Amino acid sequence: MASKEITSSKQTEECIINCLPRDLIERIFLGLPVSTLLTCIGVCKQWYNFIRDPQFVTSHLRQAPRCTLLFFHQEPFSSDNLPTDAIIFDEAWSQSTWAVPVIGPDDFLCGTCNGLLCLYTETSRIKIANLATGECLHLAKPVKKLRDDHFSFYSFGFHPGTKEYKVTHFLGEHQSYSQGTFHVIQVYTLGSEKWKDIRTPEALSLSSVKNSGVIHIDGTMYWLTDDTGASWNHAVISFDLSEETFARIQLPATALVGSDSHGHWITEIDRKVCIATAEVNRDLPKVLAGELQIWTLDNRVEQRWSQKWNIQHSMNCIPGPHFVHKDKIVMLSHDCNLYSHVLIGMNCETKLSNMVALLDFRPYKPENMQSYICVKSLVRLHTYKKAGIVCKPKQCEGWKLKKWEEWEDMRRNIEDAWNNVHEMEQETSSQPHRLGGIIKELLQNVADEIIRERVILEINHILEHLPDCPYQHPRSLRRLSLVEQMRDLEKLKARLNGVMDMIKVSGKAVADMCGAVKTYVLDRPGVHGA
Repeated sequence: MASKEITSSKQTEECIINCLPRDLIERIFLGLPVSTLLTCIGVCKQWYNFIRDPQFVTSHLRQAPRCTLLFFHQEPFSSDNLPTDAIIFDEAWSQSTWAVPVIGPDDFLCGTCNGLLCLYTETSRIKIANLATGECLHLAKPVKKLRDDHFSFYSFGFHPGTKEYKVTHFLGEHQSYSQGTFHVIQVYTLGSEKWKDIRTPEALSLSSVKNSGVIHIDGTMYWLTDDTGASWNHAVISFDLSEETFARIQLPATALVGSDSHGHWITEIDRKVCIATAEVNRDLPKVLAGELQIWTLDNRVEQRWSQKWNIQHSMNCIPGPHFVHKDKIVMLSHDCNLYSHVLIGMNCETKLSNMVALLDFRPYKPENMQSYICVKSLVRLHTYKKAGIVCKPKQCEGWKLKKWEEWEDMRRNIEDAWNNVHEMEQETSSQPHRLGGIIKELLQNVADEIIRERVILEINHILEHLPDCPYQHPRSLRRLSLVEQMRDLEKLKARLNGVMDMIKVSGKAVADMCGAVKTYVLDRPGVHGA
């Protein structure tokens, strides 16, 4: 009977909400995060259809808050053998401590678009994954086991006019990608049956793609190339994802002064193409040695640029491809710390004393960090899974591989240690209370009521002054990011020290209660029994 009443109550609540005007329901749902909407999908069929509606998905995507995704990729030829890691900062720069489930320990990030990640592995597959929902699509690479291939040669974008998602691959011609060129971009449109080759108008620099990055804005892909046919050294190349055509945009002459000793990076700020340039260390080309200038492309047709910022800095590196987030620039120091600084006026000076420390990202190195702007969305991949190029995920991959057994064993050992600490805390906290209860029961055998009440008052006084156990529930078993795992070990040590303090406090409480019984009962002849 009670079960029927509960069911009836739930149905009534659903009916009340569903009786609201559709636009009001939409406004309510639009204000909810993806994680909540995924829960709402299971409430009723009407909510499922509403939230899965493509128009609602698009509307929710338009107003999704932009997050910062920090990606730490593996370092080739390193003995550390660190797995890939990722950390998300929300709009308020609050850091997520959980690992991103769709990112495996061997993945490299090629790009983000509309809440989807394009991930590269050294196997024969590319993975498209929804950051929030966990839905994945595995694609065969255009060329299997391509020698000297690199994750930076792949990119991922969306054209708002055609509504098509496309993966692109710069196909190198030389064996050494650090000095190579390319004449072909390979393009795959999600849902199609195969990759297709598109020839470039001329040979373009592959090393510039690797060193300077790739961005996507409104259905067009942009990257830097060496312009060997002109007095300047760099130009921007654009590739329209719909027309699949190329164009060249010359850089401002001022941005190219002393370009032999300068580094150039392409980035996106406020949906505009921007170029950053700075003098760099000759031995370490990613380390800044002079002021950082940032230029904005104001008019693509007229190829008109304006200088947006001139930044005097005290940091070493900028993480690409997105290092400016709204009014803040993020920069890296040589001691593996990430900082942010508010950009005020065209001429800025980023002093360390005025910067906000965001993250100590050890054990990773600054050169292994990427910074992307991303969102969390409801975009689905199921409609693309029928294409012949789509592969089934391997049964043994990611953390299941033998190479990561030691890491998984370490993680499980840490989780076991946390569980043991929690059990010790609960046992230590409850021990005095259990003993107090036993003593009170035994005191019922004491004939002298005054003595009995006095001892009970003394025991209550001791128990009342015991601190409560600060951790009543075991912690979540969700996987932490590796950077957070390093901090987690420090927290575990602190909790262990706290347990030792609890043991001392509880031990003293037990001793005080036993002392009270001894003083008022055991040391007084004739008080023991009725």
